[in-house]
Amino acid sequence: MSAKQDGPLLDDAAGRLIRPYTVSDGRTRPTTVLDLLSLVMATGSDPQTHLGPEHSVALGLCGGPTSVAEIAAHLRLPAVVTKVLVSDLVDCGAVTAHPPAFHDMPTDRSLLEAVLDGLRRQL
Repeated sequence: MSAKQDGPLLDDAAGRLIRPYTVSDGRTRPTTVLDLLSLVMATGSDPQTHLGPEHSVALGLCGGPTSVAEIAAHLRLPAVVTKVLVSDLVDCGAVTAHPPAFHDMPTDRSLLEAVLDGLRRQL
C-alpha cells in the first residue's frame, strides 16, 4: 500500500482517511455567506486560532483570488464543507471573501449559439 499524500489526510490507495464532515466538526452551515464563485484571498495576517490541516491548505491556495469551487476541488471536499472551512478563515481574519462580480451585459445570442455548436461538435 502506498502512503503518498495527495493532500491533507488523503492516501492514493485508500482515498480520504476521514469523513468530510469530520473536517468541519460536523458543521454544515458557514457563518459567512459564500457562493461557489465567491473569491477568497489571504489577508497576510496570521490566524489567532488553531487551524486543521485542511484550513492550512485552503489558506495556502488563497495567495491570489481563488474561488470557493476551486478550493473545494483542491481539497477534494464537498462544497458545503469547504464553505465552512473558508468561513472559519474569514472569521479569524486570515482571508477575505467577496461575491463574484456579475456585469449587467445582455446575452449575445450568436455567442451562445457558437458555444452550443462547439459543444455539440465535441460530443
